[in-house]
Amino acid sequence: MKIAMIGHKRIPGRSGGVEVVVEELSTRMAEKGHDVTVYNRRCNEEKIDSYKKVKVVEVKTFQHPSLNAVVYSFFATLKCVFKKYDVVHYHAEGPCAMIPIAKLFGKKVVATIHGLNWQSSKWEGFASKFIKFGEKMAAKHADKVIVLSENVRRYFKETYGCDTLFIPNGIGAVTPEEPDIIAREFGLSKDSYILFLARITPEKGLDYLIDAYKTIDTDKKLVIAGGITPETEYISSVLKRAEGCDNIIFTDFVSGKVFSELFSNCYLYILPSDNEGMPLSLLEAVGYDAKVIVSNIAENIDCLDGYGNSFVRSDTQSLREILSFCLEHSELKDCDFKPGVTPAEVKEKRAELLAKYDWDNVTDQTLDVYKLVQNK
Repeated sequence: MKIAMIGHKRIPGRSGGVEVVVEELSTRMAEKGHDVTVYNRRCNEEKIDSYKKVKVVEVKTFQHPSLNAVVYSFFATLKCVFKKYDVVHYHAEGPCAMIPIAKLFGKKVVATIHGLNWQSSKWEGFASKFIKFGEKMAAKHADKVIVLSENVRRYFKETYGCDTLFIPNGIGAVTPEEPDIIAREFGLSKDSYILFLARITPEKGLDYLIDAYKTIDTDKKLVIAGGITPETEYISSVLKRAEGCDNIIFTDFVSGKVFSELFSNCYLYILPSDNEGMPLSLLEAVGYDAKVIVSNIAENIDCLDGYGNSFVRSDTQSLREILSFCLEHSELKDCDFKPGVTPAEVKEKRAELLAKYDWDNVTDQTLDVYKLVQNK
């Protein structure tokens, strides 16, 4: 098939979960012999024409966050409608606003909703309205809509009467890395730190984590791995919140070997989100065999299916209690910090998750959706 993908920032790159999904799907589809083109956003980055058998079309856009996605998705759609693609796959709600244009030119369209992004406090005003409009266009005009959680699936049915297909993000087992770069740059060793690795935005709940951590007497550091430049108002508030605590380390954005080392050697991975689509970072934590604590929102709980620990969403005291327990009972680490659970049971649950979220299976399911819309 000839396939186009629109909606991500750019590949290769790990600027967010959408980018990881587009890279994993497109490269696997190309490896299977499909003709795949991705439409990258281009601000000031170096231009590329291909990546791992995937064709890359660069679309110039603005760096301004409110205009970036609008301008990019409009011109990416204009570029693609004059090409002979069998399927155009839109990723994320905002870019889906352009689906009616693609349909006007007779394109078969699949949309993946990675989360209800308009709910994020990161977006307000025009940006929030544009994202919500994109969601509506996906529900009304896409040939098929893919969602990443049962919660979003219910939302689309109740809100738009739209039947969606649930296809999760993928996961892969990885070879752990010894603490090399992180030891030299941040003074970190195996099991010496708690890890938060995600975008530093309000919905990720970093406020609760910092507040809870600062009340606990522990030698383990809190490593916050996420982009802190450019410094937004929220990032400034987070940095101020952490002032006076030398054991809180901000690494800024990480990728490659540093990313792998951080996941491989953490004592715990924590994701205290207020809302999520399907948290790819949790799947990656499972891939690295990290133990996890998450907020008890449906997307986190459904994703882990019994793996790891949870606390009450937005509740600092609840987070403090579960974090304190895990820090005080290191002997239970191999048992997922759960009394009465054996290491063998944890190993079995991890194997189930690795099989359930296998990237090759996710790719095959997505290709099946493409075939379905071709035959409509």
